Amino acid sequence: MKNFNLNDHNYNQNFNIIHEFFWGFGTAFHTVYAVVPLFLKKLGAPEPIAMSSTGVFSILVAFPMLITAALSRNVINVKKSVIKVHCLILIVSFMMGYVFSFSELAKLEFAWKIYYCLFIFYGLSIGIIVPIWTEFLDKTTIKTHRGKFFGIGFSFNSLGGFVGGISLQQLLKMDIDFPINFGYGFFILFISLTIGTLIFLFYKEKPAPIQIKRKSISEFIIETKIIIKNHPNFHNYLFSRIFYCASLPAMGLYAIYSQNKFQFQIDQVGIFTILNVLSMGISSYLSGHIGDKYGHKVSMQTAYIFQLLAVILAIYAKNMIWVYSIFICIGCGQGYFMPSAMNLVYDFAGERDKKTYMALIDSFLAPFALLFLLIIGYLINQNSYKLSFVILGLCLSISIIIIQFFVKDPKNKYEQILPNS
Repeated sequence: MKNFNLNDHNYNQNFNIIHEFFWGFGTAFHTVYAVVPLFLKKLGAPEPIAMSSTGVFSILVAFPMLITAALSRNVINVKKSVIKVHCLILIVSFMMGYVFSFSELAKLEFAWKIYYCLFIFYGLSIGIIVPIWTEFLDKTTIKTHRGKFFGIGFSFNSLGGFVGGISLQQLLKMDIDFPINFGYGFFILFISLTIGTLIFLFYKEKPAPIQIKRKSISEFIIETKIIIKNHPNFHNYLFSRIFYCASLPAMGLYAIYSQNKFQFQIDQVGIFTILNVLSMGISSYLSGHIGDKYGHKVSMQTAYIFQLLAVILAIYAKNMIWVYSIFICIGCGQGYFMPSAMNLVYDFAGERDKKTYMALIDSFLAPFALLFLLIIGYLINQNSYKLSFVILGLCLSISIIIIQFFVKDPKNKYEQILPNS
């Protein structure tokens, strides 16, 4: 089999653009920072549960990742595996669409609990997908062009989200009863994710090594322990991400706090999505190019700064223009974050197992995300919104200081693990 070259990389880039567009279009109907909290609130869920959706989602994603990385350690046909695990989220999204479009369950008083259970399975399915998807993208890209690959891909994800946001706004304006209107949106999510998953069939992969050394579970555990104990720069990066976890409860809080303060109509969620994905698309493109040229730490720092700006805008918000600006900043933060976070995983891992690094990051951060959720949830119960934002802003400021002064960009420096003492 011939070597994987730049033409193959660019070939995959074209299909990745299509994949990301459909993924972005579909997920616009189920955004965890706007659609999910407002949908839960309208179904009658308690406000702390509704506003915690973003943080809970990150915990759900993290929960199965390390187990998935361990179980998939010897996978050879990565393309087949990535398609199989995507079937999990297709099943869940179909069930969400069916329940809230055609089932009598949607009319029950505890319908929000039914949706919340499906939301839990939605998050867990993504957690199973991510480690294998990370390995798949390593097999289908060239390292030196990976930043642009992710940047362009996430830009088209945002373009799909932009089109999806407009479609969502029009759907919610139509004369369709609640929650059937959202149920139709979930069916659109299902169809879009199905198309995006089928696109994987067309990707080209790097040739598999002639001899593959199978890794036992004990070897996997030993390698994981070495990473945990002997990789100080990676540790510092994780510490910066601990305080960045403050952005998770904030993202679920913005929409509900703003609605309570300004009493906007539910169809405004479409505008939030449009602004968010437009800013995300531009930022993703810039993030990939900046990361390839100057290192992905720079893009990650920029993501931290935009999330801090969103908190500051929320504290001083005076009208809907400020609210729109919040979602623009969230989009910029997400846009800079996604390509840089993915590429930093590859840079920190070097020739080591990428799935393990990805799983370690989310698994390590999950307890801290939960801690932030509990603290902010308690404060929201006390109606202390401003104090919540102040605490989140201080934590994001600490994350910026740590990544600036204590994290070295791992670009092109693979041997960062210290020898065992």
